[in-house]
Amino acid sequence: MFAPYRSHASSYRQLDVETSGDAATPHKLIAMLYDGAIAAMQRARAAIGQGDVAGKCEAVTRAIRIVDEGLKASLDERGGEIAANLRGLYDYIGHRLLQASARNDTEALDEAAQLLAELQSAWQAIAPPAGRPAPAAAAALYAR
Repeated sequence: MFAPYRSHASSYRQLDVETSGDAATPHKLIAMLYDGAIAAMQRARAAIGQGDVAGKCEAVTRAIRIVDEGLKASLDERGGEIAANLRGLYDYIGHRLLQASARNDTEALDEAAQLLAELQSAWQAIAPPAGRPAPAAAAALYAR
């Protein structure tokens, strides 16, 4: 009957994400996935430190879904060896995230976050200038 309460800040944040996604280039969308996964890992680490099991599980699940259903699923096989290597690395990151959750292992969580941060940095380094298309090599990695 009634919609659940949402703060104004939460509504604006959601609107910002939705409008950012609608107007984003394919390159920017991948960058947003990296941002979201890393933020979820940071929340998971904080939850482990606070003994918040539900928060940890929610954050790790979100990170795994972003990696598997976002980053890995959007890889384009036409990207060849690089796409195949990224797929393997995303599988490894997902595995480490599962270990981190099962064992409250912050080292596994930090390793996964560090690997993703390095990929994020490389992705940012090949960002096209505003208004220009992504380099062909970058565009070939992810499906449109």
